[in-house]
Amino acid sequence: MIAMISDVHGNYSALCEVLNKIDNMGIQNIYNLGDVAGYYSQINECCDELKKRKILSVMGNHDFYLTTNTKCPRSRSANECLDYQRKIISSENLNWLKSLPQKMTVGKLNFVHGGWVDNIDEYLEPNTDYFENINGSYFASGHTHVQLSVKCGEKKYCNPGSVGQPRDFDNRAAFATFDGDNFTLYRVSYDIKKVGELMEKAGFNDYYYGGLFTGTKISNNLSKLFNEKE
Repeated sequence: MIAMISDVHGNYSALCEVLNKIDNMGIQNIYNLGDVAGYYSQINECCDELKKRKILSVMGNHDFYLTTNTKCPRSRSANECLDYQRKIISSENLNWLKSLPQKMTVGKLNFVHGGWVDNIDEYLEPNTDYFENINGSYFASGHTHVQLSVKCGEKKYCNPGSVGQPRDFDNRAAFATFDGDNFTLYRVSYDIKKVGELMEKAGFNDYYYGGLFTGTKISNNLSKLFNEKE
């Protein structure tokens, strides 16, 4: 049995709860499908934890933007978060992110962050036609922040969802497991308000973290509405 995580995005509070759940399940082999960087304030803590645990990782698009000093072509706010992380990341962690491969094979399972046309920045919509001419039987990627497990003809695909910024209207951190034939999806609650407090301390208002409360992307600031409903 292995566990898969993806899209941590500097959210150390969510990462700790996911790893604690995986530990309690007795799973020792964990793989990260990219995007340690981006969005939230604890990039060093996240890198340090993954390195300490020797969790093998592939490179995500935010990892690429951060390490190559390039911009995300889609989002001004994402670039502002990346600029902050460039100021605080340690040289050791920057070099570790630079060293990450774009794809990985673990037994029968093929990993990338985006897709098999563009490993880093493809928003994959899995179906039988897509995987027909790609070698392998089991596939997993992240990037969309939407948790999913589907069968594509004779092949199986999983997106474990996002640890740090879910976008499927479930605010709990996501991960998945693989037993050699089947994928299983999991969700874990964590202290979202703590992430917000740390973002405020770093100089970001709730526009940048409000979507965490409702499981939506950075620009969907519904935190006040969510708190009123609690």
